[in-house]
Amino acid sequence: MSTSEQAQAEAAWGRIEVWLEDNAPASAALLRPPASDADIAAVEETIGVIFPPALRAWYRLHDGTDDPESGKSWWPAGFLPGNQGWYPLKTLQDVYTVQTRDQEREPGRIPVSCVVGDMWHGLYIDARQDEPSYGNLGRWVADREPELIPESTVGWPLHAWLAGIADALEQGRCLIEPGGQHDEDTWPALTVCGGLIWVAPDEEPHSPQGRVLLGGGPLP
Repeated sequence: MSTSEQAQAEAAWGRIEVWLEDNAPASAALLRPPASDADIAAVEETIGVIFPPALRAWYRLHDGTDDPESGKSWWPAGFLPGNQGWYPLKTLQDVYTVQTRDQEREPGRIPVSCVVGDMWHGLYIDARQDEPSYGNLGRWVADREPELIPESTVGWPLHAWLAGIADALEQGRCLIEPGGQHDEDTWPALTVCGGLIWVAPDEEPHSPQGRVLLGGGPLP
C-alpha cells in the first residue's frame, strides 16, 4: 500500500461526506470525531494486527459512527453499501476478538461494519500483509467462512471501493464493481428522515416507506 492510496481514500471519503451533508444529513450527523494515531495504535496492539494504510487513513477521518439517538430511526446508520453501519474502533476490537477467539477465524481480517439491525454479517478489510488481497474488502458471516468482494477475485481495494461509492452517489446510479459489473441490487436511495440507504429497486416489499431512489423516483 502506498501513501497515494491513503490520499485516494481520504479524497474519496471527502466526496462522500460532502454528499451526505448536502443530501442525507441524518446519516452525516452520526459520524464520530476522528480517531487519533494513538487510538488506532492501541487497537492494533490489542488485536495484534497492523491496519493497512488506507484503513488507517479512513479512521483518522472518523472513528466510525454513533448509534442514532433513542427514538430516532435506525435507517440513516446503514449508509454504506449493503446498509452497513461503520464500526467505531472499540466495536471493531470487540468483534475481532470474538471472531478470532470464539469463532476461531484466521487472524488478520479486520471487521469494519455490520448490517444495521443484524450483527451476524458485515464487511472486513484484509490486513494479512503476505496475501494478494491485502488492504481489500471482504464479507464476513458468523456461520460461514469469509469471502472476498467481488467473489472469485482478490477483493476490492478500500480506496477504490470508497471512490466507487462516491461515484454512485454523485451520478445517481448503482454501485459498479471492479471490472465494470453493474450491481443493480445496490442502488442509493434517500429516506424521509434524511438518511442514505442502499436498495434493490425490484425487490419487494420496499422498506422504509417513502424512500426515493437516486436517478429515479419514489419506490412503492
